[in-house]
Amino acid sequence: MWSFGWRYSWPGPRWLSAATRNASEQATKVGTMTSKTGGISCRDVFTGNMFRGPGPRGWFIGAGLSILLWAWPTWNLVWSVDEPPAWKAAASVSLIAFFAAYAFLPQISWRLGVRVGIASVCIMLALSGVIIFLIGREALWTWTFLACAIAMTSLPPRTDFFLIVTLSVASATIQLVTGNAEQALVQSGLVLSLGLMMSAFARLIRQTARLREAQTKLADAAVAAERSRVARDMHDILGHSLTVIAVKAELAGRMLDTVPGDPARDKAAAEIAAVQDLARGALADVRATVAGYRGVNVLAELAVARTALESAGIDAELPGTVEQVPARHRELFGWVLREGITNVVRHSGAARCRVRLSASGVLVEDDGVGLASGGRSGNGLIGIRERVDAAGGTVSIGPSDLGGFRLAVEV
Repeated sequence: MWSFGWRYSWPGPRWLSAATRNASEQATKVGTMTSKTGGISCRDVFTGNMFRGPGPRGWFIGAGLSILLWAWPTWNLVWSVDEPPAWKAAASVSLIAFFAAYAFLPQISWRLGVRVGIASVCIMLALSGVIIFLIGREALWTWTFLACAIAMTSLPPRTDFFLIVTLSVASATIQLVTGNAEQALVQSGLVLSLGLMMSAFARLIRQTARLREAQTKLADAAVAAERSRVARDMHDILGHSLTVIAVKAELAGRMLDTVPGDPARDKAAAEIAAVQDLARGALADVRATVAGYRGVNVLAELAVARTALESAGIDAELPGTVEQVPARHRELFGWVLREGITNVVRHSGAARCRVRLSASGVLVEDDGVGLASGGRSGNGLIGIRERVDAAGGTVSIGPSDLGGFRLAVEV
């Protein structure tokens, strides 16, 4: 029941075409969506931007239904027993905090990474411990929620399996020690079965996400390759034909100069000159169009960066998409990315490189020797400063959080 929303929001992979099968081979090169922020910031968490869309909406539907199923009887139990008001208030606050953590923390950790996932599990475990301490063994059902949350939280590999099994064993042990042997198997089995089921489902979601990201990258690469092919064809075929037309028109004009006295000569010469001008103008347009197709852009440079860093043995942390970059900034960001990656490969001696893209900026940083390395302020960076200044932006150069060199541009 906890997977109700996810089932319809995260469909499994469809039958794969040849291109998709190639994408699945490339998927191993794509970082998991739970190990990087993927462009999600803490600001997105607090403004609610990361909770929009079919995936989060589906999780909230499933979580909400399961919370309603268990919260209402527990709430009635808390307020029907003969306990002091302070106890009832503490139990109620603990339940509200636990259910809120169950609803929101898996989503947050799913997008913000492993550290947030570990913190989320610790918070929920502490809250469930408080509830069990206040209410008693009857509140061990909270560990069923905890097992599902662990499965849907970003944690290191196989950690979720270990934690779910540990919860199941601990649940059975508590039931046996407190003299409730008939519930030991039921409680531990519920925790184990639901936890492992959700863990398998979470792995399917991650695998599907990797496949979709690989498909997107292959589609972008196919678009770039097609643009290059069109540019080559335009240059080789149309450009050649227009050049021949211009040359022949010029030759015809010179031949007319050798035939003086013909009344139609001047008119023919004017028409031929017009043809020559049109051919040269069209040829210039073709060359400009080809230059635009072959020009620097952030998508192509990102693909080149991935290949260059892999060839240099540098661990690359690159964005999976450039959709967030406006079209007007893609050429500039492409130049910045080209220069930044060139510096990393040639001068840094780094083992790790990280690239971040946003709608208004690009960041390239490494864990190399930093500003002490030679060649970090040469003509390439001077050219970047000139381009960025012309676009009304700023260039920031300095030490990186990774311990090396940092190149950041904001426009």
